[in-house]
Amino acid sequence: LENINTEISVQAQEKTEIFDFIERQKSMFACTPSIAPTDGWISSRFGYRISPFTNEKEFHDGLDIASRIGTEIISPADGVVDSIGSSDGIGTYITINHGYGFKTIYGHLSKSLVKKGQAVKRGQNIALMGNSGRSTGAHLHYEVHVNGVAVNPERYILN
Repeated sequence: LENINTEISVQAQEKTEIFDFIERQKSMFACTPSIAPTDGWISSRFGYRISPFTNEKEFHDGLDIASRIGTEIISPADGVVDSIGSSDGIGTYITINHGYGFKTIYGHLSKSLVKKGQAVKRGQNIALMGNSGRSTGAHLHYEVHVNGVAVNPERYILN
C-alpha cells in the first residue's frame, strides 16, 4: 500500500507538470505571429533592396503589403499594444508586444483602432492601411522582431 500511495503521488505530480507544460505551449502559440496582418499584394520584401527614394541599396527590415487606403489590419497574434505614434519614416505606427520575445510593428497607417496598453487577440482589427510617412503609396509596412532582432515576416505568415 505504501508503494501504491507513493506511485499515486508521483503520477499526480507528473500529470500537473504535463498540464502546466501544455498550458504554456498554448499561450506561446497564441502569442506567436502566424497570420497575415492584412489582405493585399507584397510590394517589397524583407532584405536588401534599391530604395525608391535614394536609388541606393538599403536594408528593408519589414514586409510591405499594398492595398487600398482604409484596408483593415489585424493582429497576427495575442498581445498588448506597446506604443502608438508617428515618425517621418513609417508615419503613423503601432507596436504590439506579444511576449515570449515577439514584437510586431505596423507602419504607414491611416488610423489606429486600438489604444496603448490595450490587450489584443489574434485576428482583431487594430488599424486601417494608409499612406503616412515616407511612402510611395498605400501599403502596410509590417515588421516582426524576435528578441529585439528584425526577422523576415514571411516566416510568420502561415495562412
